[in-house]
Amino acid sequence: MFFTKRRIGGMLLLAFCIAYAILSQRIPLLPFQAKSAFHARTMPEILAVMGTALSIAIIVLPSPAEYVSTKGQNWLTALAFLVLMSIYGLTIRPFGFVLASSMLLGVGYWLLGERKIWLLLVTSVPVAIAFWALMSIGLGVFIEPLPWFLRG
Repeated sequence: MFFTKRRIGGMLLLAFCIAYAILSQRIPLLPFQAKSAFHARTMPEILAVMGTALSIAIIVLPSPAEYVSTKGQNWLTALAFLVLMSIYGLTIRPFGFVLASSMLLGVGYWLLGERKIWLLLVTSVPVAIAFWALMSIGLGVFIEPLPWFLRG
């Protein structure tokens, strides 16, 4: 049977990636960005190409003989991550990017099993600051780094 759940999922993913590629071309570019190697459309285009290749591979390649069992998986952790990401989306504006992202990463590491507070701080805060610096300084995308009460 050709239309398995896996192949139907691959076709849906292919449709999504094609729509994403088409919509990524609507991202406006400034005149000086038109001939640059990296601009606002670069990452969406790369993601669309990679997603299209993956979905074609899912559709064309034969399915594995054994399906992955979902029994015994930690679904509570997966649900906790979905809640955590929703809270992150609600707190990024009032808390600022660095604080909200540090909390997201710290709580995420804690959910994955790390319990040393110093290690949570040492791994989450520098990553959030580095990503903010990359976006703000490196790419020129302004992201409010601090909460409203610390902006001065």
